[in-house]
Amino acid sequence: MSRARSGLPDCPAIRPGTEADLAAVAEIQALSPSAAQWSVRQYLEYDFRVIEVEGRLAGFAVARRVAEEEWELLNLAVAPGFRRRGLGGRLLRDLCTRHTGVMYLEVRPSNTAALALYQAFGFQEVGRRPGYYEDPPEGAVVMKLRSCYCHN
Repeated sequence: MSRARSGLPDCPAIRPGTEADLAAVAEIQALSPSAAQWSVRQYLEYDFRVIEVEGRLAGFAVARRVAEEEWELLNLAVAPGFRRRGLGGRLLRDLCTRHTGVMYLEVRPSNTAALALYQAFGFQEVGRRPGYYEDPPEGAVVMKLRSCYCHN
């Protein structure tokens, strides 16, 4: 018997993002003011992953290679109705198990939930970038994960 027929919710599924996902990703990004506000079409050029829960797109993550064995997390966001369920961690774990080496990211210092998630994964602060973000203006905490592989 399938999980849906048994009355249990489907397990979250992570898969590559596609052009068909861009409208939902744009909506999630717009509802996430602490997330970077990129042009979502650009995500198709990078390692773009989405997470679905019960057939609905619930979040996304995007990373790009910047050098051999070096990656940058460009964005990670979860739709408001799906937050605090571990989906951001699942997306981050997915990226980290797919990319060995070093991963960098920037995060707003006011985004305490994201900072806690990244620290729990082993990311460490390696610098600050004043005036990095716009709308609203804010600096960035630069974080680095030395070995991006097999984090729980």
